[in-house]
Amino acid sequence: MFRHLSFALVLSATLVLPGYAQDSGGQNKNLDVRSPVGDLHLGSDADARKAGLPLYPGARLKSGDDNNKNQANLSLLTDAFGMKLVVASYESDDAPGKIIDFYRDKLKKYGKVLECHSHKHGGDVEMRDDDADSDDDKTDDKNANKKQESKVLKCDENSGPVVELKAGTEDNLHVVSVEPHDAGKGSTFALVYVHTRGKRGEI
Repeated sequence: MFRHLSFALVLSATLVLPGYAQDSGGQNKNLDVRSPVGDLHLGSDADARKAGLPLYPGARLKSGDDNNKNQANLSLLTDAFGMKLVVASYESDDAPGKIIDFYRDKLKKYGKVLECHSHKHGGDVEMRDDDADSDDDKTDDKNANKKQESKVLKCDENSGPVVELKAGTEDNLHVVSVEPHDAGKGSTFALVYVHTRGKRGEI
């Protein structure tokens, strides 16, 4: 329960932070907390590089009332679990197909590229806690194969105007989400990186 609650609280903070993480001069402000319990970073200091991908040529940060509201950089590290989430949203004058072809090639270094179609907007992230540790070693052994299968990427849905390219595994995931621009010309796209771990492993 604690682990589920921690993820919920941190993800909620991620949604709230970009709305106020600027001073009067428009500069980014980050929240960094270090304690015996764990380390936390919340900020809008996200970009394509931190998502592990190159920026599509000519792309620019997605516009809005707050230039940083579409960027989120979160990391939470404790002895019990850890997670890192980077979301960076952009727009381009090019058609979605060109951006999809560009990132399909760039994602290959992370493994087989899965193409999904969705109604979700770019940058929507669904966290799963399929890798929680058990205190019962026998139960862990019985569920080992099931847990491994849960890390294989799948399409949550396969219809809709949004194209999602995924590579990696569910606990070390790179996603590029591309959709036509609302104005009818060009595209918007989000680069997402999610890495989670249990008691063991590094981020």
